[in-house]
Amino acid sequence: MSNEPCHAETIAAEPEPRAKHLVPALPAGAAPPDLVPARMINEALYCERLMYLEWVQGEFADNRFTVEGRLAHRRADTAGGKLPPERREDDDEEKEGEADEGEPPYVARSVWLSSEALGITAKIDVVEGDASGEVVPIEYKRGRPPESGVPYLPERAQLAAQALLLREHGYTCRGAAIYYAGAHQRVAVAIDDDLVATVHATVRRVREVTSRRMMPPPLYDDRRCVGCSLVGICLPDETSLLGGIASGAVSAPPEPESVERPADEELDGAMEQDPWELAGAVQPKHVMRRLHPARDDKTPLYVQEQGAYIGLDGERLVVRRRKEAVQEVSLPLLSQVALLGNVQISTQAMRSVLERGLPVSFFSYGGWFYGRARGMNGNNVDLRLAQYRAATDGDLCLRVARGLVVSKIKNSRTMLRRNASGVAGGVLDELERLARKAAEAESLAELLGLEGTAARTYFGSFTSMLRSTVGERPFDLDGRNRRPPLDPVNAMLSFAYALLTKDFTLTLDAVGLDPMLGFYHQTRFGRPSLALDLMEEFRPLVADSVVIGVVNNGTVVAEDFVTVGRAVALEAKGRRKFIQAYERRMDQLVTHPVFGYRISYRRVLEVQARLLGRFLMGEIEEYPSFRTR
Repeated sequence: MSNEPCHAETIAAEPEPRAKHLVPALPAGAAPPDLVPARMINEALYCERLMYLEWVQGEFADNRFTVEGRLAHRRADTAGGKLPPERREDDDEEKEGEADEGEPPYVARSVWLSSEALGITAKIDVVEGDASGEVVPIEYKRGRPPESGVPYLPERAQLAAQALLLREHGYTCRGAAIYYAGAHQRVAVAIDDDLVATVHATVRRVREVTSRRMMPPPLYDDRRCVGCSLVGICLPDETSLLGGIASGAVSAPPEPESVERPADEELDGAMEQDPWELAGAVQPKHVMRRLHPARDDKTPLYVQEQGAYIGLDGERLVVRRRKEAVQEVSLPLLSQVALLGNVQISTQAMRSVLERGLPVSFFSYGGWFYGRARGMNGNNVDLRLAQYRAATDGDLCLRVARGLVVSKIKNSRTMLRRNASGVAGGVLDELERLARKAAEAESLAELLGLEGTAARTYFGSFTSMLRSTVGERPFDLDGRNRRPPLDPVNAMLSFAYALLTKDFTLTLDAVGLDPMLGFYHQTRFGRPSLALDLMEEFRPLVADSVVIGVVNNGTVVAEDFVTVGRAVALEAKGRRKFIQAYERRMDQLVTHPVFGYRISYRRVLEVQARLLGRFLMGEIEEYPSFRTR
């Protein structure tokens, strides 16, 4: 890259990232680049794992603080203005006369500078300059300055890197400043020799960490994690616990001496941990901090009206039927879109949805899950490579599959024990015996046989959990059947499994895993094998539970089903009620049996998927099963 002065008006018009600090991820297996973004100097001093997640693996998530930060940067992120031109000795008086009293004569915004000599690149929020050629870089921050009045070291180091770049490009830069939008206050930052040395040392450290291609360990029980937007991706306490830190098997990583903790005011409004209600809850192995939200406030949009059309109107999706608007949904409040049957979506609407990273799922009218569309996500190529390597390791596949099948059998047994009336004790004993044998299975084929036997035993007593009727006869289940389902219960089970498959497919895709490549279910064209793997232990807890609930509560009735030949399916009205029941179940809070905090089932899916990634990357020894008791 050239070291020529870079003026704001000459910057190429490239699309802005979703967040100011979201920089392009490094290509898998590549050597660290020569230029380290100044933002990554900030992140590395605060938390090396955060730097690695953002820069190397391309991970990012929004929270309140990142959104407020973008709002504070709105003006600074708009390129404009210019830096002082090169000075000539004979034009000093003329240039000084051009300045407005009390205002700097030059203000440039969103200035991007790079230097191969320094090994640093940065996009500076604002640069103020005077007629003498001296400039001051200004960084915009949300919130208020620390009570001490001195900005934190990571922020000062980021500004020092920007000052070094300006000096490298020929400008005089003695100091910098941070503008705190929450207090409308500007705080000066001195660029001294110690701070410059910290910048150079951190650049070397960033290159060292990224060249290893191994994620740094998480902070343990550290306040810096509170309020971090990536905490739900990083899972610091969960990874530390499963890795043995909390149990004392290994010691917690030392805290870098150079990092300063955020002040209490920086943590104001951060998500507080909900108390764990012991009444009726499963006793977890541990109770730890829940640093990520218990549930996602965004909601999915299901459209099943045949012939419906989804268009875009500003920041809203508008569902129309025969040119009449029947529903409007705000894009910022949307988590996904699911289309059942012949539903159209405009190119503009599809593009806006994909730009926001929201998936679009496609089902047949009867509820068969065909596939999904999603934007350019999944930057974490290292995780994909680890998954592909693991899928060729027969011993590892068997180890993971054993845990999943054992959990499915045990959760099925729990469902019968809690909900069945008059179920024979021998059925529960048989399921317990099959779970023990599955834990010792020596091949995937043996495991598949044990799972099939357990399924027949479980579904043989499934009707004992149902207490309602369809028409003049009770809801009944004469074994599990599908393609097509031959009775109302099987029709609902198939639809519930399709919805759960969809959600696990989207979740795995979102966390960077390939939903098509599993460890237990063999790879087959068009089948999301990994989604089917992970949903095994959730079939009884989510899908079967929804079916039992809508039957026993009288939510579905005989008129909600249609029979074509021998096949039975939910019709539109019944399917709408079933989807609502399914979404209520996914939004229900549950105590995690390993970590002890309460989160929704939908959030559980994400936590389990990310923990699978931690297992594949070698950070934890085993994939933690989700079992109720």
